[in-house]
Amino acid sequence: MRKYTTVFWDLDQTLLDFDRSMEYALQAVFAQYGLKINEEMTARYSVINRSYWLRLESGELSKEQVTVGRFRTFFEELGITHVSPEELNVDYQRELGSVFFFMEGAKELVALLKERGYRQYVVTNGVNATQANKMRLSGLDRIMDGVFVSELMGYPKPRKEFFDGCFAALSDVDRNKCILVGDSLTSDMRGAENAGITSCWFNPEKQEKDVDARTDYEIRRLEELIPILEQE
Repeated sequence: MRKYTTVFWDLDQTLLDFDRSMEYALQAVFAQYGLKINEEMTARYSVINRSYWLRLESGELSKEQVTVGRFRTFFEELGITHVSPEELNVDYQRELGSVFFFMEGAKELVALLKERGYRQYVVTNGVNATQANKMRLSGLDRIMDGVFVSELMGYPKPRKEFFDGCFAALSDVDRNKCILVGDSLTSDMRGAENAGITSCWFNPEKQEKDVDARTDYEIRRLEELIPILEQE
């Protein structure tokens, strides 16, 4: 009998390459508003963006405060005063949801696991409309057994309440046979710990573990998950 029957997947930077989509969306929306953006500015936005999402995870900010606040801070640093952060964010979310790029081996892996009878669910803190578009365009909505978005759950990863909501909807799923795969120590690995399920840190860049979070497994390539799942 398999040790694991159910996989919870983080979406951005685990199954889908969020960084590439972010770069595309920033370039598209800045061009729309007649603004210039370069690689250095994109890197700075990424840092600001991450800092805001960390504040969402801790419960300090709401989703709307994150999505608008990151652009407000970014604009203040760039000295942009003639463009509304609220308006630009709406267009940015549209562009972000209009494209997708799979992480290496992701599409093949989730299709294989579906064939082998594993149940698979996406757990994400992203904006619901954006994530729904990416799921549909990428075909992941036809592979996954379900999607749990913090915006609809009322709590963000890594909160225990987020995962309690997931399992309330999945009454026939045994937590002891679940594993969560994600790239974030703060939202995914801590989330798995709070949920009482196994964690697998997807760490392709060999980052240092600088956060106190339990990691039961660590993989560099997504296909390394297969022998973990196939344990009996």
